Amino acid sequence: MEDPDYISGVTLLTSSARHMAFEHCSAAIVLLDPLADRFEDLNVAASHLLGYTRQELLTLPTARIFGHSSSDLMAFTQYAMEHGNAWSDRFTCWRGDGEELPVELSATHLPLKGRPHLVLTLSDRRRGRDPEARSQQAMRGGLIEWRDVLNLFQENERGNQLLLSAVGDGIYSIDTQGLATFVNPAAARMFGWSVEEMIGKNVHRIHHHSHADGSPYPDEACPIYQAVQDGLVHEGRQEVFWRRDGTAFPVEFTSTPVIANDQIIGAVVVFRDITERRNTELQLQKALAELRTLKERLEEQNAYLEEELSTEHQYRDIVGRSAPILKIIGQIDVVGPTDANVLIHGESGTGKELIARAIHQASQRRDHPLIRVNCAAVPAELFESEFFGHLRGAFTGAVRDRIGRFELADGGTLFLDEIGEILLESQSKLLRVLQEGQFERVGEERTRSVNVRIIAATNRDLRAEVAARRFREDLFFRLNVFPIHSPSLRERRSDIPLLAAHFIENIGARLKLPGRRLSKGDIARLQGYDWPGNIRELQNVIERALITSRGKELNIDLPPVRGAPVPPQQPVEPRRILTEAQLRELERDNLRAALEACGGKQFGKGGAAELLGIKPTTLASRLKKLGMLS
Repeated sequence: MEDPDYISGVTLLTSSARHMAFEHCSAAIVLLDPLADRFEDLNVAASHLLGYTRQELLTLPTARIFGHSSSDLMAFTQYAMEHGNAWSDRFTCWRGDGEELPVELSATHLPLKGRPHLVLTLSDRRRGRDPEARSQQAMRGGLIEWRDVLNLFQENERGNQLLLSAVGDGIYSIDTQGLATFVNPAAARMFGWSVEEMIGKNVHRIHHHSHADGSPYPDEACPIYQAVQDGLVHEGRQEVFWRRDGTAFPVEFTSTPVIANDQIIGAVVVFRDITERRNTELQLQKALAELRTLKERLEEQNAYLEEELSTEHQYRDIVGRSAPILKIIGQIDVVGPTDANVLIHGESGTGKELIARAIHQASQRRDHPLIRVNCAAVPAELFESEFFGHLRGAFTGAVRDRIGRFELADGGTLFLDEIGEILLESQSKLLRVLQEGQFERVGEERTRSVNVRIIAATNRDLRAEVAARRFREDLFFRLNVFPIHSPSLRERRSDIPLLAAHFIENIGARLKLPGRRLSKGDIARLQGYDWPGNIRELQNVIERALITSRGKELNIDLPPVRGAPVPPQQPVEPRRILTEAQLRELERDNLRAALEACGGKQFGKGGAAELLGIKPTTLASRLKKLGMLS
């Protein structure tokens, strides 16, 4: 049977703890009678926050405190009474010293003595600016005034209990041993315990025993308990409290020491679950990150477009009237409005990029970018970074996040020039994004999706490359949905006069050499030449003729016609053909020689990688591939 004296002692202790918790709670708490438009009760923190004595605040109308915000307060209190609680950070109070004070209000409806009341928690919106100064202020003034008004509050013990029970923030008090002497219902509810289960227990071990990452949080390091040791107000803003079920929630809290007769007798802790605020901040951070990504993408696109505009395109339209050109125009009309992949094949210099641009302009994607990638110019080790992008620090030299070509072309068209030059091991990475429309940036686990139309071009016979196993068959069929042949200039000799006139006009305007013309003899010579360099070679011949001409007539300078006698050349010794095994052995010998020359040093200054002119990672990869790592 329990000792009655012990039970009585616990009851008195709990009652005293409630009073202590209310009086020394760092949160400013007031009991508002909205119908009478006045405060019925308040704690020390409220008196200090508003800059009036308790007696003054109990006699002043709320309009004196809230000034022009009084009308908003009426709407706020009405909402709180209808819904049970309310919150706002848009109120302004006028302190007793005339200072304008922006506050955050939290209200809870509390019927009392047959009349509606509101428990208001007020906090200074500027309170994050100087917590140390506020702590010192509370220590200097708050506890002194508390002793002055302690007797007045003792007369309203029941009211204090109701106030603390109605406050939405968690409040509890501890003694010098860290044991709970009072817990309000909100705190118990957030922890998942009952009030009775927490009273007399070590509160730190109940809810503050671990950091957010699960690592132990010793009692002596707990800022809540430090308030009992050093007599200072301690705050926490980046910590978590733990529930009974083992889950955690982010909090901000204040631990305020309670001093009686110049001795610390405990502390009052006020805390708030900031999960919703944290989620809002995370959503804001995510939105800002997406904005930054969009901004970077637009900047990348602008930079790319500026680069494209600065590149000379001597022919804005497809020039020609020959049957092959009319066929191409018809094919563009057919495939342009669709999203089908197109493979343009033909010799170098035949205008494959011009055809790709015409297809893009004929498509529904014309208002989105056409991004060109010269596949032959992309090193194998930078393939993924170039096409898919990378995160800062993903590899040496990645000093900032970079958007890849696929992401730049999202919604538009990606033109893969010289597609046949992509190495076999890189083709599978390209195939995945073509099939699924998904990829990951280098150094990032997040999968991104894009909507891109592919136009590829090559001067190789990809069917022969597939047969020789130098090009993936599945990638070839993925690209070759709608093939277009870009004819050589030999196949469209009737277009040569039109093309030459087009170049003379455009290049002549750029070089400020107007009025130049071709003779019939010049045209005959141009049409009689085989043009191994096709349109690009014709463009160069015309530009050279414009530069070297001395009058209106052009000086056409063509290489010797095929079949003309050429000077005898010295016989060339046939090159030795090596097998794959011989090539590997030759590479091993070369690597051994480099390692011997560097005394076995592989990396760094004077190492084998520097001697061979390759990256350390490349050297390590080759040594491993050839079985030369010890």
